[in-house]
Amino acid sequence: MTRTTALLSAALLTTALVTVAGPASAHVGVSTTDAAQGGYGKAVFRVPNESDKAATTKVVVTLPADQPFAFATAGAKPGWSVKVRKATLDKPTKVGDFDLTEAVRTITWTADGAGIPVGQFDEFALSGGPFPTADDITFTAEQTYDDGTTVAWDQPQTGDEEPEHPAPVLALAEATAGGHGAVADKHEEAPDDDNDLGVWLGGAALAVALAALVVALRENRRRA
Repeated sequence: MTRTTALLSAALLTTALVTVAGPASAHVGVSTTDAAQGGYGKAVFRVPNESDKAATTKVVVTLPADQPFAFATAGAKPGWSVKVRKATLDKPTKVGDFDLTEAVRTITWTADGAGIPVGQFDEFALSGGPFPTADDITFTAEQTYDDGTTVAWDQPQTGDEEPEHPAPVLALAEATAGGHGAVADKHEEAPDDDNDLGVWLGGAALAVALAALVVALRENRRRA
């Protein structure tokens, strides 16, 4: 192997390793621009396709039984069918000004066509409230692929280290006069160190590759 070939191989290997490591931090997340404690708003679930061979064809979002919504509607999506299922509560529950005996429990989006392809993501929304008067609300999600694989996003985070399949947690802003607030996915409130590291490593790999290319071109010119 010549020195030129070795340099190019090292650069390409570095770039490939960074590329493979990048998507590892992806997870189902939830965010909002208008929901606040005790108010109404929209929650948007971001669903990345983590499979390298199968498409996502079904997404099920489960609302917490201990923090029911008086009202909840599912966002319509072209290419997807949606089904909302209610469930009877264990006991009558007062939510805001409403006394509930049942509430929406799950919302299921099923692809009518190809679904979410490999290497892509999509977003699914629900609108409703009142949101609980709490710092956050935890949902769970289930993602099904067309090869039969199912991934449950339901693991709570108990320490500093994020679990493999964290449950989507929505941080709620304090109530305002209009019942709205700008809040986001709790997993995204602080800078994502993993993503920052991936960007930095990606830039470093590109620099190595360019440097190797420059050296190779110079050596080829000298030999010409």
